[in-house]
Amino acid sequence: MAFSRKHKEVLVDQYKQWLKESQGVFMVTFKKMAMKDVDAFRVKVREAGGEAHVVKNTLLLEAMNKMDYHMPDMEGTTLLVLARSDAPAIAKMLVDATVKSEIFAIKGGFLGLEYLSYEQVKALAELPPMPIMRARLLGVLQAPASQLVRTLVEPARSLAAVFKAYSEKEAVPAAG
Repeated sequence: MAFSRKHKEVLVDQYKQWLKESQGVFMVTFKKMAMKDVDAFRVKVREAGGEAHVVKNTLLLEAMNKMDYHMPDMEGTTLLVLARSDAPAIAKMLVDATVKSEIFAIKGGFLGLEYLSYEQVKALAELPPMPIMRARLLGVLQAPASQLVRTLVEPARSLAAVFKAYSEKEAVPAAG
C-alpha cells in the first residue's frame, strides 16, 4: 500500500512520539501470522504494561535516526513493542512468548538510546520485578543506618547491664 508523503510524515511523527514516551523499545519479527495471533500477542503485551504496533521499517528507521537510535539491522516484518514503565517485565514477556514460537522472534531493542541484542534482551528479562528490586535497594540503603544505630547504642546498653548487675548484687542479702 502506497502512502502519500504527508501520511508518511504523520507516521514518522507518531513513531517518534512512541519512542520518546517509552523506557524500553523492542522489535519483534513475525511470519505466517493471522490476525488472531497478533491480537493474542497484543493482549499479552498489554497485560505486561506495554503496547505493540505493526510498523513500516523504513519509516521507523527514519524516526529512529532523527532521535539518535542506531538500529543495526531492520529486515523483515516488524512489530514494535513499547515498554512504558517496566522494561524488564516486557522483556520477560517477549522472551517467554518467543522462545517456543515459530511465528515471533526478537530482533533486538533499546533501553534508552542503548541498543540491546537478543542476548541482552534475554538478560534484561532475567532481572527480578521492579517491586523486588526496590525492596532490595531499600535494604541496602537501610543497612548502614541500622549498623550505625547499633554501634551508637551498644556502649549505653553495656553500661546499663553493668548498673543492673551491680544493683542486683547489692540487693542480694548477705547469708549469715
